[in-house]
Amino acid sequence: MSNVVILCVDDEHIILMSLREQLNRNFGDRYRYEVAESVAEAWEVIEELSMDGSRVLIIVSDWLMPEVRGDEFLVQVHKRFPGIVNIMLTGHADEVAIERARQHGNLYACLSKPWSEEHLIGTIRAGLENEAG
Repeated sequence: MSNVVILCVDDEHIILMSLREQLNRNFGDRYRYEVAESVAEAWEVIEELSMDGSRVLIIVSDWLMPEVRGDEFLVQVHKRFPGIVNIMLTGHADEVAIERARQHGNLYACLSKPWSEEHLIGTIRAGLENEAG
């Protein structure tokens, strides 16, 4: 199993399953695909991955989630793990939140829901190249 990870965070299970399926279809077993239905669960996943020697390369996070908004989460992630490429996927984010995530959370891209698989995969590929470079 790969020790490099793409983590998807969204409070809608169907969205997470769709993201995982699209990632698997396009990247196969090159990466491990983890999902979390809340920011709290995402932190648990990140901690577990860190302890087992895995490395999160990219986080694809929804913005509008209960308790903690995606921009706040990505700012926190960037403070602890500045090398992770952050992508926000949302149908509701306001420009202030997006700009905050860009300024303080190393936001690589913001994609709108519904997304196209081609645009999502292209953005992730570019983010991975950016991370490697």
